[in-house]
Amino acid sequence: MSEYRMDTQCIHAGYHPGNGEPRVMPIVQSTTFRYETSEAMGRLFDLEDPGFFYTRLGNPTLDAVEQKIAALEGGVGAMLTSSGQAASMLAVLNICHAGSHVVSSSAIYGGTFNLFYKTLHEMGISCTFVAPGCSQEELEAAFCENTRCVFAETLANPSLVVTDLELFAKVAHAHGVPLIVDNTFPTPMNCHPLSFGADIVTHSTTKYMDGHAVQVGGCIVDGGTFDWNNGKFPMLTEPDESYHGLSYTKQFGKAAYITKARTHLMRDMGAQASPMNAFLLNLGLETLALRMERHCFNAQKVAEYLQNHEKISWINYPGLPGNPYYELAKKYMPNGTCGVISFGIKGGREAAMRFMDSLKLASVVTHVADLRTCVLHPASTTHRQMTEEQLKEAGISSDLIRMSVGIENIADILEDIEQALQKA
Repeated sequence: MSEYRMDTQCIHAGYHPGNGEPRVMPIVQSTTFRYETSEAMGRLFDLEDPGFFYTRLGNPTLDAVEQKIAALEGGVGAMLTSSGQAASMLAVLNICHAGSHVVSSSAIYGGTFNLFYKTLHEMGISCTFVAPGCSQEELEAAFCENTRCVFAETLANPSLVVTDLELFAKVAHAHGVPLIVDNTFPTPMNCHPLSFGADIVTHSTTKYMDGHAVQVGGCIVDGGTFDWNNGKFPMLTEPDESYHGLSYTKQFGKAAYITKARTHLMRDMGAQASPMNAFLLNLGLETLALRMERHCFNAQKVAEYLQNHEKISWINYPGLPGNPYYELAKKYMPNGTCGVISFGIKGGREAAMRFMDSLKLASVVTHVADLRTCVLHPASTTHRQMTEEQLKEAGISSDLIRMSVGIENIADILEDIEQALQKA
């Protein structure tokens, strides 16, 4: 499949039916799989043979979708999870334990911030947050002897900060640790973090990959290029006694990281996606290329419209010339960023609320990145637990409106925005 272009892989990668088999990827709605001998089953449990024996660890439907996403991102393997939050958590826990340290961009999704700031902290994993636009020297200063990974979002939710991936990767690698990048907003249609030095990619597949708001899910993709044999990752290189002394790097080579994520963490934590959700996700992936083109086109038009509107106090969209991240966006996402824009309305928070309440086509929902236009006030919802200082560091002002521009007719979207602005 690697010889095909991205939009073709969206449709065909991962599932290849044989003669007389279903053309559409089937839903294998079974928790377990039959084998004729105990020996055959035992070899699966010892990771000596490939195959499916329990859906928590693998399932044909999930496997096909994982192969598709890995192909789209250019990785050696992928693992679906029950949510984007689960993907972020497992991606870090796979190589961090009590006493480890994480360096993260401060401009990240509120749920991920809370994961690092509270939950992982309570598990003994500390985190230092750095400004996404920090210098190399400032980024270097955040590292400790026990730092085990760097985390960032390609395009931050909702501040739309563009991470300098090559800089973050360069510094991470200089310290012998991998760069984990959440690529949810651009999707592999618009950005390939692995091509710019990232080692692990995560997604909330709930967003654009699904695109229809019908399933909650996440995914971890292993780039397969990081050298784990530097003494900092014994969980990958040293014998795992729960698998009779198996070494992941020795037995699985480039796929060591993703294999451990599945056979260790998924085995023990069980944050697995369901076959039905994987099937629904695949339907979304099949049209991802088409939808992202329309999302980006519509968002650009909305951003240009708001930029010149008398009632708008500020507008943030990396596709606008003059935006602080315009050049970085062109470098890392030359085909467009995503359909999300953020802006403020003159009159502050109260005017923002009136505007949102007056929309008719667009919906006020706790969601983003599906085919329907929607809006949200992050400071009072998704990032509500953050302090004023933390909100400022994340680039979220009290008047910020996050608009996820859908794929409706652009004229209808603009007309709805205009009538709501007149009431703000």
